[in-house]
Amino acid sequence: MNGIHDMGGMHGFGPVRREENEPVFHARWEGRVLGITRACSVQHIFNIDESRHAIERMEPVEYLKSSYYERWLDRNIRLLVEKGIITREELERRMAQLTSGKDPAPPHSDAKLAERMMRVTKDRTPYRQPGPAPRFAVGDRILTRHDAPVGHTRLPRYARGKPGVVVRVHGTFIFPDTNAHGQGEQSHALYSVRFDGDVLWGTSAEPRAPVHIDLWERYLDPATPARSTT
Repeated sequence: MNGIHDMGGMHGFGPVRREENEPVFHARWEGRVLGITRACSVQHIFNIDESRHAIERMEPVEYLKSSYYERWLDRNIRLLVEKGIITREELERRMAQLTSGKDPAPPHSDAKLAERMMRVTKDRTPYRQPGPAPRFAVGDRILTRHDAPVGHTRLPRYARGKPGVVVRVHGTFIFPDTNAHGQGEQSHALYSVRFDGDVLWGTSAEPRAPVHIDLWERYLDPATPARSTT
């Protein structure tokens, strides 16, 4: 989808400033948001592609003024309400209780859930899956599709309709565009594609600065060979 999150090539946001000795969490609530996210994941309430799409659906102004974990919190609330796990009314009632300093909920712990959450945090999720043989090989010239999808996609807006070269075949991986919308994993080939900087950024590109993007096969078409003039 085209949204404020797809910021590649945009100007006017200032430099990215690195925080020296940045802590893992800036506040205790950020760790709680991470914990909620992991609990939802291990219980298969939503997957990573659904979660990314939920963040993409934030109002642009809210997205820009929110911190990293504020976006995660917005995502969690959005999906838990949409999936019927909680209601807006329950959430507002709970927030009113906490704001008043009252917390009638008894302490709760789930050792088995906590163990599963820690395991998921430490282990890598197996996104690589069996699937059809790749259509392209290293060295093949391709052209990315110039779609404007309504839903989630991992093809950046700045790289649509652009020529590139396959430099690596990663294997077969879950397709985010379908996995985000309950349409199945539909695993197929994932490639690393090299784009020349001037192809993406025009005359403002830095010299000799290629960009490598991991792209699924469904985003790609074979490049049309140039016609001979002789």
